[in-house]
This record gives sequence, structure tokens and C-alpha cells, in this order.
Amino acid sequence: MNTILYWFGRAFVAIIQMLPLKVVARIGRAGGGLAFYLNARYRRVAVDNLTLCFGKEKSPVEIKAIAHENFRRLGENYLSSVKTAAMSAQQLAPHLEFVGAEKILPHGMNPGPQSRVIAVGHFGNFDLYTRFGQYVPVFQCAVTYRGLNQPALNRLMVELRNHSGCLFFERRTDGAALKAAMTSTGLLLGLLADQSAKGVRIPFLGHDCNTSTATAVFALRYNCPLHTAICYRISLAQWRIECGDEIPTRENGVARSTEAIMRDVNSALEKAVLRDPASWFWVHRRWKQ
Repeated sequence: MNTILYWFGRAFVAIIQMLPLKVVARIGRAGGGLAFYLNARYRRVAVDNLTLCFGKEKSPVEIKAIAHENFRRLGENYLSSVKTAAMSAQQLAPHLEFVGAEKILPHGMNPGPQSRVIAVGHFGNFDLYTRFGQYVPVFQCAVTYRGLNQPALNRLMVELRNHSGCLFFERRTDGAALKAAMTSTGLLLGLLADQSAKGVRIPFLGHDCNTSTATAVFALRYNCPLHTAICYRISLAQWRIECGDEIPTRENGVARSTEAIMRDVNSALEKAVLRDPASWFWVHRRWKQ
């Protein structure tokens, strides 16, 4: 069964990768729009989250419209990620812009730049975070991920992502390998920071929620500068990744608390949500009790 599922998935991927990117994006948007009406569970989650955050300033009609567009964006981005995974840097360049690379590039010609931690979120085509390397080639890019429970689909996902040149570490099984990689120089580690997870309970968009402290912990433990990066959808099949200013992890040589650091991270992510509400991952239960 796993073999059949794998080859079925591989055939689907091959078909998608033969199509022009904008065609893929349009198909994805149509699929996402259809999912909005068919998937009542996630539609309710998105509307509830949007109402919690914007219910005082937006009408139910406006909130439903944002949720509908959000589903279209998710369909567009997920399907586009299948296509962009196989695209070379030259092919992808007209569709992806990177802003703020100078903020993380080392000064001078240091052959072993200091490793950095990047707090990223579920914005736009977030699989494009793995393509950082083509804009800052002095770094070896790395990210963590959670493997799928279905072996065939997990194998397919890993094969797709391996084309990026980015290092992937499975959160549950590759902890030792990640720690070993962090002891070297020149690693650019991206960690998702916008999901509900064990850590600290601090505000996000005006409401307390469980927030992972992993980005702060890694930055402190390995003495790495910490930044945020956001992937914005600019237009159909067009994205821009914007790297934020460095977030202080120490004051007067003394380490800040992980809570204080993550409050700054959340603040940066909040600004990205407010700038383009339909671009974020509203179908996740971020504000669990």
C-alpha cells in the first residue's frame, strides 16, 4: 500500500511540475476556494481565530471574506511549493525577491561567518524559506520539520525538499545531529515560531497563547544573532522574503529572558499579520486554553 501511495503521489508531483508556475498557482487557488466550502472544520477554526483578533474592528462579512481568501492563498502556496521545489535558482528568481540580506551577511571576507537563527512563520509560500541559500551563499541553510506519519508521503516530501540544498532536521529524531551542526560556523537555522507549543504563555495579536521558546533558546545557547523572516505573497506566484532587524538576546552582556526575546519575536510576526491578514495560517488553533 505504501508503494502504491508513493508512486501515485510521485505521478501527481510530476504532472504539477510540468505545468507553468502561474497555472499551478491558479489551480491551487481554485482548490483552496473549494476547500473553504467543503471543509467546515477548518473554515470554522479560521473564522473563529479571525473573529477573536479582528471581531471588534471588522464585520462578520469582512472576516468571512478574509478567511475565504486565506483558503485560496493556502491552496495556491501549497500547490506552488510542489512546483518551486524542482525549480532552479535561475528559474525561481523572477518569482522570488529577498529583501534585507545585508542584515545577516557578515562584514568583511570572513570565511566562517557566525551562525544565525531565523524565526520564521507560516506566511505565504513558507517552503521558500529553504531557498535562503541562493541569496546568502556564505551560509549553509538549515530548518527543522516534523515528519509525516504516513511513510510514503513522508518519503515523497523529503525527496521534494532535498532539491533546495537546505539541511533538514526532523524535530523528534535529529536533535543530536542538529546540536552538532550548531557547533560549526556559517549555519543559518530557520525555526517556526508561530504555532502553539510548550514554552511560555505570552500575547500574540492581543491574546495570550502558548509560544515556543526554541528560537530564543538556540540563539542564546549557541550565541547566535536572532532575526525574523517573513514570506509575503506579492501577487499570483510572486513572493518576497523580508529579513527583519536583529532581535537583541543580551543587554549589557547579560542574557535576556526567553520570554522577553519571544515577546519581540511575536511583535515582529504580529506586524506581518496586520500587514496582510489573509497571508497567515489561520487554520491553526493558535490560542488554545
